[in-house]
Amino acid sequence: MKNDELRKKIKEKILSEIDFSKDIDDEEMLLRIDRNILNTCRTENISIEEKVRLRRDIFYSIRKLDVLQNLVDDKDVTEIMVNGTDNIFVEKNGRLSRYDMHFESKEKLEDVIQQIVSKCNRVVNESSPIVDARLENGSRVNVVLSPVALNGPIVTIRRFPDSPINMKKLIEIGSIPADVSEFLQKMVVAGYNIFISGGTGSGKTTFLNALSDSIPRDERVITIEDNAELQILHVPNLVRLETRNANVEGCKEITVRDLIKSSLRMRPDRLIVGEVRGEECIDMLQAMNTGHISMSTGHANSSKDMLSRLETMVLMGMELPLPAVRGQIASGIDIIVQLGRLRDKTRKLLEVSEVTGEIVDSRIEIRPLYSFRETGTDTEGRIKGEWIKENELYCTSKLEAAGISL
Repeated sequence: MKNDELRKKIKEKILSEIDFSKDIDDEEMLLRIDRNILNTCRTENISIEEKVRLRRDIFYSIRKLDVLQNLVDDKDVTEIMVNGTDNIFVEKNGRLSRYDMHFESKEKLEDVIQQIVSKCNRVVNESSPIVDARLENGSRVNVVLSPVALNGPIVTIRRFPDSPINMKKLIEIGSIPADVSEFLQKMVVAGYNIFISGGTGSGKTTFLNALSDSIPRDERVITIEDNAELQILHVPNLVRLETRNANVEGCKEITVRDLIKSSLRMRPDRLIVGEVRGEECIDMLQAMNTGHISMSTGHANSSKDMLSRLETMVLMGMELPLPAVRGQIASGIDIIVQLGRLRDKTRKLLEVSEVTGEIVDSRIEIRPLYSFRETGTDTEGRIKGEWIKENELYCTSKLEAAGISL
């Protein structure tokens, strides 16, 4: 009997024996699985290793995330992509490959999806087929169901390290040089408004989390996210806010924009907005322009592109003359950090730019402070390069007010 058929047979037998009116803990469930494996496998030529794997797979199928549980538990896996029941792809150590296991049915995959979203009080169904959620370990989850997804339920899981990556680790793996790291940490302490931009998978959230380690312990910090991912552990006075989707039970949607407005009444010393992607941008910029120190991230391929995207996002939320929009951005944001994922799959800081606050020829002026330049590749195909200091910081008033020298 094939392992898939055997697993399905044992699982069905266990489920048929369970009295669902009673609570069964994990230990009792494992005892039931062991008993059924022994009874069923007497006539099967199965090794001890296969029985152990069968036990684990059945337990994961009943109590955990089925075939995804092994991947979620694997610390080397950074991304899990489920395209329907049969096609699962995994990013591990920067390389993408196809997973050799699959869900037994579409119904089982949908059960796993409902198990994930229900634990963070989210709803996903045919009338509301798109949702963002998270796992217990903090992994980010995006789900798309039919009729939007044509090739079955789509699940994308971004797994973060169990312990947050700090600046020291980023320096060790070559994502940022020590002198640029020290410069940015001083910018954080001095209260500069910093915006981190980059493409998908470039490490924006990881970098924002690492940069947040430099926030003084005595500040009141408020984080605002679609899904709570940031792990700021050293600040005692920390408020974590998360958006909420509307649902059929009548719960009103609570957006990032709602949370930013509410946070300004909480006496924050510093606001951290996980990502801006729409009309909430205007509220973030207004907070920056009224003395609230802020940090955030956004999708863009360069610092200049990020400024253009910010202009567009402001106009999505409010009809303003373009010069006024550019004035808000130029006076609100101090530093733009551009990240990138290179062709060798490594993530690097590509540029640190200063927004001078001036508008020249109807464009916001930015000055590159540091930039990464490729110098070649090593014998293993990894990109080599160096970070060049382009200019000195122009606006030093916040550094001087904080008593910090570069």
